Amino acid sequence: MSGETSSQNANGKVSRVIRIGTRKSQLARIQTDSVAEKLKRLYPDVHLEIVGMTTTGDKILDTALSKIGEKSLFTKELETALERNEVDLVVHSLKDLPTTLPPGFTIGAVLKRENPHDAVVLHPKNMGKSLDTLPDKSVIGTSSLRRAAQLKKRFPHLEFKDIRGNLNTRLKKLDEKDDFSAIILAAAGLRRMGWDSRVSQILGPEDCMYAVGQGALAIEVRARDEDILEMVSVLHDPDTVLRCIAERAFLRRLEGGCSVPVAVHTEVKDSQLYLTGAVYSLDGSDSLKETMQTSIASDNKVEERVDERVQRVGVTANNMPGPAQDASEKLGLDLANLLLSKGAKEILTVARQLNDAR
Repeated sequence: MSGETSSQNANGKVSRVIRIGTRKSQLARIQTDSVAEKLKRLYPDVHLEIVGMTTTGDKILDTALSKIGEKSLFTKELETALERNEVDLVVHSLKDLPTTLPPGFTIGAVLKRENPHDAVVLHPKNMGKSLDTLPDKSVIGTSSLRRAAQLKKRFPHLEFKDIRGNLNTRLKKLDEKDDFSAIILAAAGLRRMGWDSRVSQILGPEDCMYAVGQGALAIEVRARDEDILEMVSVLHDPDTVLRCIAERAFLRRLEGGCSVPVAVHTEVKDSQLYLTGAVYSLDGSDSLKETMQTSIASDNKVEERVDERVQRVGVTANNMPGPAQDASEKLGLDLANLLLSKGAKEILTVARQLNDAR
């Protein structure tokens, strides 16, 4: 395999070395370590090496980051390391990965999803309150257009302002200043950091639907590395894979991204996959929301291997039944087409233009 290395232990036994690339933030490291532990348990003979990537992104000003996106910068940096064979796989939050990956890359595993919802973290002085009971004109921090658009409409008495930085930075900004009454963060990140105690409120789908792929971890690999693909594929969580394929297909068809407010909610129940998707104007005043479902029942027969590895919205899941994956992808496309037929493109175009002009 390209870039493959090996090491020898004290007994003279040669073990294969697999290098995992990660960003250097605390959350990224925790997520990468959790994947490394799972792989270590499954493949005790493999020697895993974690490579922390630094990037000029650390030094770029917040204003610049708001335009290019800190996460997309790190994603490109990690993909470059993958391309140069400096690492063999990279652990990402799935919501940070675009729905179309660069040629030569694929998502080799989508792990079991953590709680995908958003969480409210209150300033210590507001303990015991909720978004409903915060005083008028209270300022809520969020860097997400999706969250702001939904919450502005749902809680018109509140004001929403940008807050940037990693989880540690945002919590520090909340706690040490009086600029924000509360901030909105992904529940999954807080849980992985061991900060459940900071969660004052989990926002259900009626308040705020989540981002595509939120709460799921993805392992990105070189598409040609069949043995690495085979190795990580055992980490796929079937329900999460199908939900995220539907969500990513929905977003890709809408040509959405971080610069427009698109939100989803998915559920698997009795062999049915339910997808709710919505698009919003920046202030939340204009929106379209619909729900569709499809059957993902299968006889559990994995289709015969084909030479060409099938990617569905960037995900390769050879060990799962193809028809269920196809049905999930079609569900996302069908729902997006339904919203487009009702005027979603116009809403998103205006949102994108307004955001670019900010």
